[in-house]
Amino acid sequence: MTCTAHQAMLPKGQGVKVNGIAIPRDLIAREVQHYPSRTPLEAWKAAAQALAVRELLLQEARRLDVSGAPTTDEDGRRETAEEATLRELIAREVRTPYADAATCRRFYEQNLQRFRATNIYEAAHILFAADKADAAGYAQARAAAEATLAILRKDQSQFSTLAAAHSACSSASQGGNLGQITAGQTTPEFEQALFALEPGTIASEPVATRYGFHIVRLDRKHEGRSLPFELVADRIASYLQEAVQRRALAQYIARLAGAAHVEGVELASAESMRVN
Repeated sequence: MTCTAHQAMLPKGQGVKVNGIAIPRDLIAREVQHYPSRTPLEAWKAAAQALAVRELLLQEARRLDVSGAPTTDEDGRRETAEEATLRELIAREVRTPYADAATCRRFYEQNLQRFRATNIYEAAHILFAADKADAAGYAQARAAAEATLAILRKDQSQFSTLAAAHSACSSASQGGNLGQITAGQTTPEFEQALFALEPGTIASEPVATRYGFHIVRLDRKHEGRSLPFELVADRIASYLQEAVQRRALAQYIARLAGAAHVEGVELASAESMRVN
């Protein structure tokens, strides 16, 4: 969408100003590309908010006579003078406590599931392909799966032979063996049935999925282990530090916005905005 089209999206007569300093509409229109949204108007508002926050911070930097020397990152990209000034202002004015070892340990203990390796399941199946749109074929596939399962209830040792003879999956050539499976790799219905099994057992009923009917067997289950704190301590510290910095910056922006005269844009949700 062109800049002109974006400019037309704000009500006529409404402009964005911070303490009397106007933010040009063409500047907002160019900024829109950095804020993907459900609608063009939402993107415009997000871009206008971000530029208003930027202007607010630059005004505060001028008031405090803060400036920064542009630096170059490892990829050779050099900051603009404004970016360097914003970085220096935030470093000087936004104080954030360091996430110490005790805080990191507490977060680890309260979120153990986040630091647990996933369970691994070794499984096999026999697939009777079926399409719900084909009522006769669907019923036939169900009947074939139930008949095969009846045989396996008496003699599980025939699983590989029956998979090779009847399964519509490429795993038929390996006796139905699917190898190792973790959560999210198969359909929800298949996983629900598989994860409920004890190793060495077969699901008591055919499992219906969008592919048809499966006879499901769990061969082995490898329990995921919790990662030791020492292995994830640095990752936790970085996560907590970033979260604290985001909150502190949002609070700082909110204080500045509360003392400023801002027109044409709402800065109440400053925490959701990024400072470019």
